[in-house]
Amino acid sequence: MAGTVVLTLDGALPVEFITEGDRVITRDSGVAPVRRILRARRRVAAVAIRAGSLGNTRPDRDAILPAGQEILIRDWRAGALFGASQALVPIAQLVDGEFVRDIGETTLDTVTLAFDAPHIVYADGLELAAPALEMEQHS
Repeated sequence: MAGTVVLTLDGALPVEFITEGDRVITRDSGVAPVRRILRARRRVAAVAIRAGSLGNTRPDRDAILPAGQEILIRDWRAGALFGASQALVPIAQLVDGEFVRDIGETTLDTVTLAFDAPHIVYADGLELAAPALEMEQHS
């Protein structure tokens, strides 16, 4: 979403200040250049996450995400819910009604950072999936 702070080689930046070619810090490859940025105002199912509810400072502030946004979890939830040490899941699968809440359909200003390959980026203290460029061109 607009306002989300993403870790880049130039520091932590609001996603709307990132431009094509900027280098974003990723969990899986260290650094990756942004190849395309897709901005849209969309009405989507959304999930609200209370600050600190997914681990120490994860997220580092209250956040709202599209329900389909994939998030990497690496804590007890991965084992308890998915039988793995880590899992990449849509945030909607983590709704608990208190700390991670379904807030229904809402209008969001979304910003999608697309890369040459799929990556996990650091955004507001969360580890979020970001698509490969070719995936976005065909959807």
